[in-house]
Amino acid sequence: MSTIVYLHAHPDDESTLTGGSMALAHRRGHRVVWICCTDGSLGTASEHEPVAVMRRREAEGSARVLGVDRLIFLGHSDSGMTGWESNAAPESFMNADVAAVAREVADILDEEDADFLVGYDWHGNYGHPDHIMVHRVTHPAAELAARRPRVLEATMNRDASRRQFEQLLATMRESGDGQDLPEGEIDFNPDAPADDGNPIGTPEVELSWAVDVSEVVQVKRQALVEHSSQSDAAQMLSMPENWFAAAFGWEYYIEQGVTPMRVGWPFGDVLAGRSVSGGEPPA
Repeated sequence: MSTIVYLHAHPDDESTLTGGSMALAHRRGHRVVWICCTDGSLGTASEHEPVAVMRRREAEGSARVLGVDRLIFLGHSDSGMTGWESNAAPESFMNADVAAVAREVADILDEEDADFLVGYDWHGNYGHPDHIMVHRVTHPAAELAARRPRVLEATMNRDASRRQFEQLLATMRESGDGQDLPEGEIDFNPDAPADDGNPIGTPEVELSWAVDVSEVVQVKRQALVEHSSQSDAAQMLSMPENWFAAAFGWEYYIEQGVTPMRVGWPFGDVLAGRSVSGGEPPA
């Protein structure tokens, strides 16, 4: 069995981006370790307790749901979205010393004798400064480890997201639910500029792995429920269950040297899985 270390920026990132793979890894007997880099303190505020305290508690709840064996908080401050005043704070994660954070992560990799390290794509899926910092840290951390783990970058499939978006609009209009709905009132468009001005995720042709997590999509949803204090999580949880399953039933990874995209389980034999080049990839 493998030890898989997931490096995430904030509490709740784990549930949407890699929650299905984490739950499947637990079911299959792998050791699942989650490193949370920031305190998430710039998330949706609470009237009852400090945001960082609330979000740590919620992360711990999500970890129990997903079957995480070890959850580590690095304790860096949330940087906020691009352009926020918090970007300039010296304690913000985006301003941390990359080499120092990589050493922190490498020490955990060594403690765990990790087989895999999972970070983010080059722009953190949608350009959040803390997500970009995760990417900047991931590969140096792997290089510093006593035994270099295989590195995967969690991402979103931009083309699959576009297909789902178009299918959703068509379904709404066929049913009459969206007959008079202006396009602008559905605020998700995978090709629109995200936080850093780039579209979300990664084009399908650049992906390495598509992981079918449909059998645990309800576990993934329950993990997100643990973060329901956050407005983004609440919005996703308001989706009808069949839409949620369609949107979150696949997870995608980039691994250097592995192309074209394969449908399979990446946390094992690098050749495992079915190549989907030239065929219709999963939605």
